[in-house]
Amino acid sequence: MASESEKLTLYWRQRLAAECPEQSEANRESIILWLLGSNSKRFDLLNPKELDIAKQAMEYRYRILCQRYLGIARERGYRNLITRLGSLVTLRNKIQTWISLSRDRQRSVVDVLQEVLQELLQSDNYMQQQMADIAEFTTDARLQNSLLFASMEEYCLRPVRNQPLLAYRFVNYLRRTQRGGLTQVPGSDLIKLVSEEILTDDNNNRVNLADNQAIAEYLEAQQLEEQQVLRHSVLQEFETYLQENLGQDAVEWLRLYLQGKSQDEIAKKLNKPIKEVYRLREKISYHAVRVFAVKGKPELVDNWLEISLDEHNLGLTPQQWQQLHQQITPIERQVLSLRKAGKSIEEIAQQLKLKTHQVMGEWSKIYLAAQSLRVKE
Repeated sequence: MASESEKLTLYWRQRLAAECPEQSEANRESIILWLLGSNSKRFDLLNPKELDIAKQAMEYRYRILCQRYLGIARERGYRNLITRLGSLVTLRNKIQTWISLSRDRQRSVVDVLQEVLQELLQSDNYMQQQMADIAEFTTDARLQNSLLFASMEEYCLRPVRNQPLLAYRFVNYLRRTQRGGLTQVPGSDLIKLVSEEILTDDNNNRVNLADNQAIAEYLEAQQLEEQQVLRHSVLQEFETYLQENLGQDAVEWLRLYLQGKSQDEIAKKLNKPIKEVYRLREKISYHAVRVFAVKGKPELVDNWLEISLDEHNLGLTPQQWQQLHQQITPIERQVLSLRKAGKSIEEIAQQLKLKTHQVMGEWSKIYLAAQSLRVKE
């Protein structure tokens, strides 16, 4: 019986042969490698829902590649990338604000965007790995550029707390530069958009990048379309788990919380004492970490409950955060520090020379200690 990775390879081989006949067989195989990633065997370990999400992610990447980069010359592909990322309203507003407050006000948004992308390629671990993988997937320079541009767009547009990841990379870029002005863009850059207006394939059809309202409406609709299915799948999976393990009250609590209801409002809706509702929240928080952390997707629920490590320090006040550090063991402090730095459970296990389940156990103890401190508040 064929494995899931083999089924996916066959599916994309047939699809690319039908949809991209102009590409050579070698190029089509390279695209398949890019879509499946360097570790295609991981698909064999996914459950049906996780596999469905992975397939949708591949469809999204493939759509980006076909729409703007595949078969396109390097300069045109680069221009498409800059145009696409430059149309992000949130990012443009951040850059424009910075320029207006800096001493170097002659810079354009595109100049700064090019600097941010250049730094992204030089210092971001994910993009460096993507470049290394693409170099292994194909030796065709034109296809390498197309795959790289598509990877950059998909990565930069990933939503993080309702903003594109690139917006956060820009903020990090400013923090690292620590200067009042902006650096010079290398003269060898491929292209610069001098005007806020760009031409589409039809030279008579101009698109104004400063039309923030129109761009915002377009981006909002596109992002909703691209993320709704993924987000809904994760939510459904978590609701099913809560129903099976904590009951319908937990499901109702989650739904009400996601509607923006306060704990008092939720207590009235569920007709329960406020203390019982708070205990229910803690139970849901506990199960979110103990189960969803194993599956590699605790961030969504953590942000809903405002107990994420990165943004909310596990829901602790600064004083409680210090208390947590004093209470936990040295090995737990190491695990907490590495998790705070963005390391996965697997990476921490490798670095500390422990088993994955041992690190997961230490992380669970940290979370329970944090939960205890939150309850005392």
